[in-house]
Amino acid sequence: MKLHELTIHHAHELLRKKEITALELTQAVLARIEAVEAQVGAYISLFPEEALVQARAADKSLAMGTCGPLTGIPLAIKDLICTQGLRTTCASRILENFIPPYDATVMQKLKAGGAVIVGKANMDEFAMGSSTEHSAFKPTRNPWELASIPGGSSGGSAAAVAADMCLGSLGSDTGGSIRQPAAHCSVVGMKPTYGRVSRFGLVAFASSLDQIGPLAKDTTDCALLMNAVCGYDPNDSTSVPEPVPDFTTFLTPGLKGMKIGIPKEYLPAQGLDPDVDQAIRNAIRRMQDLGAECIEISLPHTRYAVAVYYVIAPCEASSNLARYDGVRYGFRDRQADDLIQMYRRTKSQGFGPEVQRRIIIGTYALSAGYYDAYYGKASQVRTLIMNDFKQAFERCDLLLSPVAPTPAFPIGEISDDPLTMYLSDIFTLSANLAGIPGLSIPCGFSRNGLPIGLQLMGRHFDEGTLLKAAYNFELATDFHKQKPRL
Repeated sequence: MKLHELTIHHAHELLRKKEITALELTQAVLARIEAVEAQVGAYISLFPEEALVQARAADKSLAMGTCGPLTGIPLAIKDLICTQGLRTTCASRILENFIPPYDATVMQKLKAGGAVIVGKANMDEFAMGSSTEHSAFKPTRNPWELASIPGGSSGGSAAAVAADMCLGSLGSDTGGSIRQPAAHCSVVGMKPTYGRVSRFGLVAFASSLDQIGPLAKDTTDCALLMNAVCGYDPNDSTSVPEPVPDFTTFLTPGLKGMKIGIPKEYLPAQGLDPDVDQAIRNAIRRMQDLGAECIEISLPHTRYAVAVYYVIAPCEASSNLARYDGVRYGFRDRQADDLIQMYRRTKSQGFGPEVQRRIIIGTYALSAGYYDAYYGKASQVRTLIMNDFKQAFERCDLLLSPVAPTPAFPIGEISDDPLTMYLSDIFTLSANLAGIPGLSIPCGFSRNGLPIGLQLMGRHFDEGTLLKAAYNFELATDFHKQKPRL
């Protein structure tokens, strides 16, 4: 196996035994990036010189006997996570030249663990999208089929992992933005419980929904990245002081006694692709073969979830993105004659059409006379959705569903149809509304060879159960081991 194809845990063993060096591993990944990045477009910024410095520092630590799980491991970071001294754009013209003066908490944790950061991954602008077509700089292409989308908004993070241009990555998930690209690119992606991972230094889209999480080549790597980034942070007012277990301890064989709920609203579902439907049903049978009991449950308010999400998320986006006014940082139109014109021209030129669309929706819904009818009502229905999950978990340990209703679609096919694009999040966004953890794991391929993902959702702060179920599914299948041909 080539060095860039290694999993994190395999690379760690080779580093620990001194069979390879961090410098050799990083050079192999950088060479892979040079070979295929032009085809995939997974990165906005690359930092080869900085990565080699970090790799040499990791080798010094290894020589002194210090070898943490991420020491010397090359990773990619979604370009809305602040990196001190390194450009953080959110894939937007308005932050095209923004260099943060501080590291996000997750970056501090990765650096403390000796990780090597090779670059910042492409994304939909300000994480608003499901296809990574809304980047201000370029679209990212799916490594399995270069004419197709990789999913979004963490499409660059997922594509980089799938194409072996890093050993793992971090993304963010507001309505499915880790799980959906993980499914389309055949990698493992986890949205942790809201409050499990610090959001300090994460450029905000929708503050009550956003959560940072890992994308990895298998479940073991996902657990290792979770170990690295989880934990209470006093700098984040929404961080929860919940003890963080060693997630690798959940990776044990056997699902006997586990009860898995199948939401009847998700399977079958209107618009579900036949290949996806068949792959999910095969996965259910596999779980049963592994000893799990699968039962039907109901999430009765599912039909309102998309509408609720696309009120709450744009409202919070409207509030968060008001800070980009051209006064303090970021792009500023310098041709304006007065302050109001400067505001208007800065935002019109700095934000892309999808971001502008969501700001307008959110500003309208928050305006006088409409707040109670839209944001207030959506918040009430959100509580009903949370209660649906609470009642479901009284009967089962986790839920199983598709991640996306279809495999990856061709680039440009629905970019002018925002409603269809929004509906691609129908299976994922409820977990964000409820704040529960969700995980995507490869479970098959369409007849055209495009990856299909299986979603597992669990109780608050019970990511371990999801990892255990996913690990056992991996033991019984080889979908996660298959690679795209580039």
